[in-house]
Amino acid sequence: MRSLCTAIFGLLFLSPAIAAPSGQELTARQDRRRILYLADNALKMEPVSIVQNQSPLSEGRPNEFFSMSDYYWPDPAKPDGKPYIMRDGQSNPGNFNKHRETLMAMRDAVSALAAAFILTQDERYVEKAVAMLKVFFLDEETRMHPSLDHAQAIVGKPTPDRGTGLIDTLHLVEIPLAVMSLKKSKAMTPELYKGLSQWFSDYTRWFITSGKGKNEAKARNNHAVAYWLQVAAFATLTEDTGLLEECRRQFKEVFVTVQMAADGSFPLELGRTKPYAYSIFQLDNMTALCQLLSTEEDNLWAFTTADGKCMAKAVAYLYPYLADKSSWPLPPDIHAWEGWPVRQPALLFGGIAFHEDKYLRLWRQLPPDSADFEIRRNNAITQPLLWTSLFDHSTAARRP
Repeated sequence: MRSLCTAIFGLLFLSPAIAAPSGQELTARQDRRRILYLADNALKMEPVSIVQNQSPLSEGRPNEFFSMSDYYWPDPAKPDGKPYIMRDGQSNPGNFNKHRETLMAMRDAVSALAAAFILTQDERYVEKAVAMLKVFFLDEETRMHPSLDHAQAIVGKPTPDRGTGLIDTLHLVEIPLAVMSLKKSKAMTPELYKGLSQWFSDYTRWFITSGKGKNEAKARNNHAVAYWLQVAAFATLTEDTGLLEECRRQFKEVFVTVQMAADGSFPLELGRTKPYAYSIFQLDNMTALCQLLSTEEDNLWAFTTADGKCMAKAVAYLYPYLADKSSWPLPPDIHAWEGWPVRQPALLFGGIAFHEDKYLRLWRQLPPDSADFEIRRNNAITQPLLWTSLFDHSTAARRP
């Protein structure tokens, strides 16, 4: 039952040691030109804040994040369209998305600037990143409040404990890594680092204690994975070892043991109207958890259940369909089918961990960025160099 996982790790363990490049070296080699191009563009940006755009539908204060539930549309049977009704997989283009777009723009810029600093040690990149971080997280007049009470609202329907909206800040998972990457720079002062860590500590406390957060944590599908990926990223910055251990438990006891099938697929994602996109989304986030949480003592890349479920199978299951989308055995996704795949981080992280060249080759060949908002909102990782620089698992899979 464990044959595939055991075989992979056994062969790696028996193979002669080869001076292969580290994960950081592989990523930097491929992404250097892209990173510097994006970072140089970010140098020209003005800092952004969610207070710059407001929706008349929001019941929150100007600095409280607001969004509308993606798949909800006006009810044609009602004169005022309320309450909105669900069309699974079909994003409503009339939704207010300005806060999510602003958050993503900030993330794009800060992540690129941090990656450029890793490559060049040029303090200009840090100074710009610091300016953007201050406006978004710390300045009293512009900071986002560390809560998410008004995310993915459904027009005409109260949702006091609906936790679905917590997935909107999945795009913050790279910010802790960017902040950590800038820690030793001149512009990232100890006071600023402490302030940013406190914001994420406050946000995590809301995440795990609010009714919305408690319900999202128990979701049976990708929402729980995205929830705990956020907790893992935030707790990495704040050094909350207790939360990190809980994230590892969720990964092993729930995500691999319960959500994953014996062949490495995720059945609840395959049952949606966008099974291809959801399968990619789930695998990317699962491999991101492996990057964040694996240690020498507890290597999640090598974790295998009694009945043989493991990350090696998960990446192997989806790889052929990333390499040749026409071989996908299910109907095409109902929305944004043409935009997939892009340079999915699961291929890079899995290729590094499992020493699998075909994963790395495909990662290099795929387009790195998409202009389609539907694709972008489902890709939380924009600068894999941050992940491979801080967490190098290029030798982890050599352990049996």
